[in-house]
Amino acid sequence: PRAKEHFPSLRDVALEDFHRAINAVEPSLIRVEADEVTYNLHILVRLELELSLFRGELALEDLPGAWAEKYRAYLGVAPRDYKDGVMQDVHWSGGLFGYFPTYTLGNLYAAQFFAKAQEELGPLEPLFARGEFRPFLDWSRTKIHAEGSRYRPRVLVERVTGAPLSERPFLTYLEGKYTALYGL
Repeated sequence: PRAKEHFPSLRDVALEDFHRAINAVEPSLIRVEADEVTYNLHILVRLELELSLFRGELALEDLPGAWAEKYRAYLGVAPRDYKDGVMQDVHWSGGLFGYFPTYTLGNLYAAQFFAKAQEELGPLEPLFARGEFRPFLDWSRTKIHAEGSRYRPRVLVERVTGAPLSERPFLTYLEGKYTALYGL
């Protein structure tokens, strides 16, 4: 209702249609425009290319072609030019190599922490729907924020969740959300 109040173009859009639209999954060329399902494939492309460059397995002049090939293989799309391909990110031009995997790690940590919070607090989505974020915020402050600077991430995730970092909570989250959304 608040969005419809501020955006007249949404007045005739059903909530279910809006929800599906903002959660659409579609391979794309631009990482920062990617959906949460395909986003980590963008990261994987960059990581594999960086490793190939640093190992001497890929010459710099071959990078644009390798980029396009990995996008075709992983996402089924390929850039028409360097702007939408290898030159789209500011990380490499700024000398920030080895940085991309931290985005995927953040997704994995977040999913694992969230799953543990729900295990301890119960389902959080109904609270969020009512605008009640305090239980999760308090849990996060106590379990993560207060301890975050004391432990390396690998140790922190085990202390908080009782398990080493795993892809399973993230995949479970995606499977649950998109199965419910698309009835797969």
